[in-house]
Amino acid sequence: MASPLHQFEIHPIIPIQLGDAGVDVSFTNSALFMVLAMVLISGFMVLGMRRSAIVPGRWQCAAEMAYEFIANMLRDTVGQEGRKYFPFVFTVFMFVLFGNLLGMVPYSFTFTSHIVVTFALAFIIFVGVTILGFVKHGFHFFSFFVPPGTPLPMYPLLIPIEVISYLSRPISLSVRLFANMLAGHTLLKVIAGFVWALGVFGILPLAFVVALTGLEILIACLQAYVFTILTCLYINDALHLH
Repeated sequence: MASPLHQFEIHPIIPIQLGDAGVDVSFTNSALFMVLAMVLISGFMVLGMRRSAIVPGRWQCAAEMAYEFIANMLRDTVGQEGRKYFPFVFTVFMFVLFGNLLGMVPYSFTFTSHIVVTFALAFIIFVGVTILGFVKHGFHFFSFFVPPGTPLPMYPLLIPIEVISYLSRPISLSVRLFANMLAGHTLLKVIAGFVWALGVFGILPLAFVVALTGLEILIACLQAYVFTILTCLYINDALHLH
């Protein structure tokens, strides 16, 4: 029986080596599903909005719901200033959501179950939000690390805590998504193994697999939401500080 972690292995599809050092930039199964996710997202939005009917059909209704969901999230967390960041936040949400849901398809690959992918995405958000804070406030952005009303003697204690908390954002953001996807898919694989091993008596494990699959789909959507709303909160912090 294959290892439950076998599904997370990255395999090159088109081997590519650059330079004398042989830097590996191969096109892998992870890259393939990232491209597939972007194609599906583009197709979903194009098909949904190509007619723009007054009475929306199913595709248009789904596309408009996704649009309104992110627009309302930005409005509630950032305010009217957040409208200009809608394209970025919407792209992040759809990319994570489709990446999570693609992983639920049998024999597919979940690229959001790899820390290198989730950390790269979280690090881009972290750097972008930090740059936004400095552009908006200049060196006054450093006041973010001093909670309002803090007595001066408490500065040496609170400032390092705030700095460490801020620098840990890309780690917590990436690990949360990666760990949930990894743990859920591993558990599904382990229980599915009992179905095969027990044969006729595998009805009970099969029922667990069905239930866990539904739960995993819910978690896939929930993690995309959590990742996106934290991104919105980070943008709000950069714009409004405390």
